Amino acid sequence: MKKAISIILTLILITLSLSGCISKTNTAETNKSITRQPEWIKNSVIYEVNIRQYTKEGTFKAFREHLPRLKDMGVDILWFMPIYPISEKNRKGTLGSYYSIKDYKTVNPEFGTLEEFKELVDECHKMGFKVILDWVANHTGWDHVWIKNKDWYLTDSNGNIVHPPGTDWIDVAQLNYKSEEMRSAMIDAMVFWVKEVGVDGYRCDVAGRIPVDFWEKARGELEKIKPVYMLAEDEGNRDFLNRAFNSNYNWRLLHLMESIANGKSDAFGIRRFAENFDKIYPNGSFPMNFITNHDENSWNGTEFERMKDAVNVMAMLTFTLPGIPLIYSGQEAGLNKRLEFFEKDEIDWKNYPMQDFYKNLIRLKRENKALWNGEHGGSIKFIDVKNDNVLAFVREKDGNRVLVFANLSDKSFNLEVPLNEYAGKYTDFYSNTKTTLKKTTSVEFTPWSYKIYIINK
Repeated sequence: MKKAISIILTLILITLSLSGCISKTNTAETNKSITRQPEWIKNSVIYEVNIRQYTKEGTFKAFREHLPRLKDMGVDILWFMPIYPISEKNRKGTLGSYYSIKDYKTVNPEFGTLEEFKELVDECHKMGFKVILDWVANHTGWDHVWIKNKDWYLTDSNGNIVHPPGTDWIDVAQLNYKSEEMRSAMIDAMVFWVKEVGVDGYRCDVAGRIPVDFWEKARGELEKIKPVYMLAEDEGNRDFLNRAFNSNYNWRLLHLMESIANGKSDAFGIRRFAENFDKIYPNGSFPMNFITNHDENSWNGTEFERMKDAVNVMAMLTFTLPGIPLIYSGQEAGLNKRLEFFEKDEIDWKNYPMQDFYKNLIRLKRENKALWNGEHGGSIKFIDVKNDNVLAFVREKDGNRVLVFANLSDKSFNLEVPLNEYAGKYTDFYSNTKTTLKKTTSVEFTPWSYKIYIINK
């Protein structure tokens, strides 16, 4: 359902962009988000943690053993999928959905205790990580502690509480945002984890189904405690980025990448989308870029199923195009199976074939200001290469320039790239060798290959 809606929104936005209906004057001061950005978000990378599937034990304690490895890899924001107790009534599968919550103010006993989670957060902070929690504000489980307050939930004509309309989420009950008491209780629960446990923000589940004024008020209450980062699982609600959220989901980019990987589109689609980036996002806000996450992996297939041989080049784009990149649990291990959503299905950590790959991309992001997030990074300019299979672009910020060539096809060829004013002496990011790129540079491309060059002035 969510994916279908996001595809429709993508097509509408691209059509508007092509027709010129999105105003080119809606930039800078007329397109400014006033949502506060915590200083630490400027060059961060998000890592999504699936506690249930992360280890054999599936506990906070067992996950802690991976912290040194993740620190070495370079990730700095840990997004924990819902850690709360899971409802038993109308439960799906054996273990139920993480998103069917029984109580907002404690933890799933399968994962450990509240005190153990507090210790985990403290250790993460000591190691330099930030921690954000998955927050489910649209619905609760059917045996949630709030369920006795019937007016806190949406009901049908017979007065019966209903599951979220238009979905098959029968394991959860739809909350009623006309209830001010419920809203206050929800914000109180969000404040609890920031104030009492020390978390640094939230990824907000199906945020677009909830009124923006709720999110704005919640953000205001959280900011009274500390600067937080807020990520909306949403794409079409631009107003969410003005006062409530720092980032949203970049499903548009994901769908474009999947289409290209399957031979149904070409590099020009990404260029056209990225050229309109400043018109789509209020200045200061930015999307989260990804090739997989818990939903994509479990319901739509692994990145290898959906993108095949294009996985590496598409992952690279999530780090070099504007936006904050996401790595999902197991990507560094080359996870090539769909993890069960309602059952135990452990990630195989025997090998880490992709860990250095992601470590290098994180280093690229962190060391080059041009690639930083939002207004901390550089804008994007495309080079007209006269080849719809090749994406060539430059990002610059404060004397730092990153030049990217990407072959978004399964073809091999040589291409004369007109660099013009971008010609100069560069460092090849991967080989760390110096090279001079002429005003017209010949580039050899193998299938799904890419090259990254850097200048620091």
